Amino acid sequence: MNMKRKLTQIIFLAANLIVAGAFAQETEVNPLDTLTNHVAVIRQDVDILKRVKLSGYIQTQFQYGDSTGASAYNGGAFGAGNDKRFMIRRGRLKAQYDAPVNDKGISTSQYVLQFDVTEKGLAIKDAYGKFTDPWSGWFSITAGMQNRPFGYEIIYSSSLRESPERGRLSQLIFPGERDLGAMLSIQGPKTSNWNWIKFDAGFFNGNGAPGVGVDVSDFDKKKDFIGRLAISKTSKSEKVKYGIGVSYYNGGYRIDTVNVYKFGTDSAGVKSYVIETKKDDVKPVNINTRDFTERMYIGADAQVSIDWAAGLTTLRAEFIQGDQPSGYGNTGSTKSVNSNAPVTTDIYKRKFNGAYLYFLQNIMQSPFQAIVKYDWYDPNTEIEGDAIGKAVTSNAVKTNATDLKFSTLGLGLAYRWDANVKLTAYYDLVSNETSANLSGYTKDVKDNVFTIRMQVKF
Repeated sequence: MNMKRKLTQIIFLAANLIVAGAFAQETEVNPLDTLTNHVAVIRQDVDILKRVKLSGYIQTQFQYGDSTGASAYNGGAFGAGNDKRFMIRRGRLKAQYDAPVNDKGISTSQYVLQFDVTEKGLAIKDAYGKFTDPWSGWFSITAGMQNRPFGYEIIYSSSLRESPERGRLSQLIFPGERDLGAMLSIQGPKTSNWNWIKFDAGFFNGNGAPGVGVDVSDFDKKKDFIGRLAISKTSKSEKVKYGIGVSYYNGGYRIDTVNVYKFGTDSAGVKSYVIETKKDDVKPVNINTRDFTERMYIGADAQVSIDWAAGLTTLRAEFIQGDQPSGYGNTGSTKSVNSNAPVTTDIYKRKFNGAYLYFLQNIMQSPFQAIVKYDWYDPNTEIEGDAIGKAVTSNAVKTNATDLKFSTLGLGLAYRWDANVKLTAYYDLVSNETSANLSGYTKDVKDNVFTIRMQVKF
């Protein structure tokens, strides 16, 4: 009897073990399925990482100036008592994400964030998102801190530009090159027969780009319009590339408790500044009813590159003219507003023009490139020479150093060490307009600058 009971218990236990084993086999995850799932997750992560592109470059340089404390547009003014300096001109780190292409071959979104790190500190350069229509790929909206779509030099990357700096004109009317706003772009996809033409137009705050410790939050309701139409084509042999563009800018900023002057003549007929609006007339209690001072620019640019036996030859030119409200005096400037507040000194309206011309010659198939650049900036085209600074009657304000024309001849030689490293030696010969009526400007100011630069990029 006991034996029978024990046998029954053993059979019952064995049955339970068999059932439990069968259940375990049914619920156990197949190792191959687990591996497949892990591989799928890894592939997804790798695909995302492949679409995130990190790039950057650093430009370190040594400069020698003609005189101590010289004002310069090749890296900024020298400090008092200083005519030699090492500096990090630019230290860029850029992250860019491009969304996967859809079934029409279109990447519908892009994200860009770029910083600049130098001995002066950290500053943001780019922070924008871009959306492209998913049906045709012709229309894009870009919103955030981005390059202003005006001309060629402004949007041409500093890592590719042959001269160390943009021209004086570009630096003054477009400080930092960038601005905060939204832009519509119309251009056919790369596979389109119409990819060679592009139209950009947008509205921007007008305060420019932030620098180290510079806040460019908008301070008024005025928004600046910028538009550019450009074409870029290549010959069938791909030996010749050329492009042209036209640009337009219309904007301004709020006038607060300052006087506004326009250019004219005094009661004796001497060219000078005469009052247009007194500060008491632009100081209503309601800030929303105050006037705006206008900034208006038009520009045209052209480029051509020819690949021939002597090497690649490139010619590039751009001309800009317009109306610029700006400062006054030896310490004044015709620079555009680049802050989070309107100007607190009187405003002087001027008509200006300026241009640059490049001649670039690769020396056959060697890593050397010869650079010749000429640019000028005339902040007041309605007066010149000894007429500047001439005494005026009491009902006007005389012209001054901010009305002088400056021109720069740049001569350089670049050597491409490898795909990532470029060495450049460059000399800026700066000439200023002179006037017998302006102390300090009766002859050419000593402000030439020699630059040796090393650029490393990845």
